[in-house]
Amino acid sequence: MRLEDIRPQAGSTRRRRRLGRGIAAGQGASCGKGMRGQKARKGGGPRPGFEGGQTPLYRRLPKLKHFPRYVRRPRYTLINLRALAKLPAGSEVSLESLMELGIVTTNDGPLKILGDGEVGVPLTIRAAAITPSARAKVEAAGGRVEIGGSRAASAGS
Repeated sequence: MRLEDIRPQAGSTRRRRRLGRGIAAGQGASCGKGMRGQKARKGGGPRPGFEGGQTPLYRRLPKLKHFPRYVRRPRYTLINLRALAKLPAGSEVSLESLMELGIVTTNDGPLKILGDGEVGVPLTIRAAAITPSARAKVEAAGGRVEIGGSRAASAGS
């Protein structure tokens, strides 16, 4: 047994600090709260959000709806071209077909194709969004890209 292994007995409680009961009690006079001021007085302190008289953050921000844009940013199911390279030529790529094949396991929103990797076979891609580099690589391989449709259907989820 070492000193750091010692624990209080189960169910035991510590006695409360008796503040302001003399110097021998350990918390006499100012009770460990310093000299004066709002935080030394009873009642706790300033209310939550109080910034010392400066206009607080909740009043500095605009109270308009939909501010700012990135608060409700659309979430996409992301996939790189590298994962599509193994598909056979002429395949249709959509969120549903990728989930059936097990390439994508969760539906995190509409499908977005990213341009990391190469694709050597022509594919028909139906997605909500595609990066310019991915579009260029798919079209260079003889494939087609159709944007839209799936975004409106799953954007509400």
